[in-house]
Amino acid sequence: MKDLINRNMIITGATGGIGSSIIKKLNECGVNILASGTKTEKLDQLKKQFNKIKILKFDISNSHEIENFIEDACKLLGGNLDCIVNNAGITQDNLAIRMDLEEWKKVIDINLTSTFLMSKFAIKKMLKNKKGKIINITSVVGHTGNLGQVNYSSSKAGIVAMSKSLAIEYAKKNININCISPGFIKTAMTDKIDDKFKETIISKIPSARLGEPEDIANAVLFLASDQSNYINGETLHVNGGMYMA
Repeated sequence: MKDLINRNMIITGATGGIGSSIIKKLNECGVNILASGTKTEKLDQLKKQFNKIKILKFDISNSHEIENFIEDACKLLGGNLDCIVNNAGITQDNLAIRMDLEEWKKVIDINLTSTFLMSKFAIKKMLKNKKGKIINITSVVGHTGNLGQVNYSSSKAGIVAMSKSLAIEYAKKNININCISPGFIKTAMTDKIDDKFKETIISKIPSARLGEPEDIANAVLFLASDQSNYINGETLHVNGGMYMA
């Protein structure tokens, strides 16, 4: 997409399967990329693979440092910020009656609160540019719920509601805020799923397969581009038909 050439974008959670696929796709479109994650070695590998990108190690659980992170990232990109993809997040699964308060709070704080703060400080930058795009990565379980993931599914559902509210507040400022909700995607996380349980999951997907990280990257490409300028507060479901809103 030619309209993405030289756009400045921040990608969090860049070293995972979905994150690295997003980096690859955006790099092919000539985007100025700031890749962020917590693993130095994997960030260095991304830098070697895509030598034009900028990297900045950051743990989004450090909520008091998020404003400084956005400032530092924008400086590395040359000042302006056109788009941020909030892809970073964690799981800490447990049945509800066994889940302690720390397990609940950690997932909510990192997945929801930190995504809010990333969006908040990105919006401040975008207001100066008089335009911008925010893409928040949620999950199918934020819409369906899931066994042992009351904290994770709640955090992802919260991101959807938060994104709608932000979209209402800043649509007139030419800032588009949307979500992408992946289903079950082939990543290191799903590789760990027991084969029998994986078969059960696939049996519930009309497309009869797990998704590819590239499927999410393609959705990011669309929402980051000018082709999505009249889309705001929406969730793009990428799940092979597993959940149809």
